Amino acid sequence: MLKRSLFIIIAISCLASMSFAQKHSAAAAKIDPGKGVHDAFDRFVEGIKQVDADKVMASYAKSNDLLVFNNNGTATKGWDNVDTNTKQVYAKLSNVTIDITGLTIRMLGTSAAYVTCKWKQSQENAGKLETASGRMTLVYELVGKEWKIVHRHTSPDNPDATRPVFPSERLPSGGN
Repeated sequence: MLKRSLFIIIAISCLASMSFAQKHSAAAAKIDPGKGVHDAFDRFVEGIKQVDADKVMASYAKSNDLLVFNNNGTATKGWDNVDTNTKQVYAKLSNVTIDITGLTIRMLGTSAAYVTCKWKQSQENAGKLETASGRMTLVYELVGKEWKIVHRHTSPDNPDATRPVFPSERLPSGGN
């Protein structure tokens, strides 16, 4: 009787361990659908920090439909134009730091996503220290097996006073 009780206890313990292991491994194997987008975003930010125009441009879809709404209120269309502008600007930059906060990744099916965040950047432009901050939205599309930016929109936290903004959209100082 003792042997039989011992056998039942061992059998129950083994079954319980197997069940726990299966649940644990299933949870560990759960795939984050936004991981590829997050990795692509991290490469983009690293390119900015490294002042590496080629690395930054590798983050964009090489398309005439690429559209960038720039921080200064202008728009740039097409990969070649964005590439030219990026290389001209990056040739003068050094000592770039960028801090990203409030990062959100939203999947739009299996082949599109958008990323939103706040950013704060400092850099030397032709030896002169500059700082800026704002908000950014990046639209990603799965191109082949790689996530590429197809649209970027950056907005400054404190737009120039000469830029037109509806009075009803102006925030009191200190607003977010």
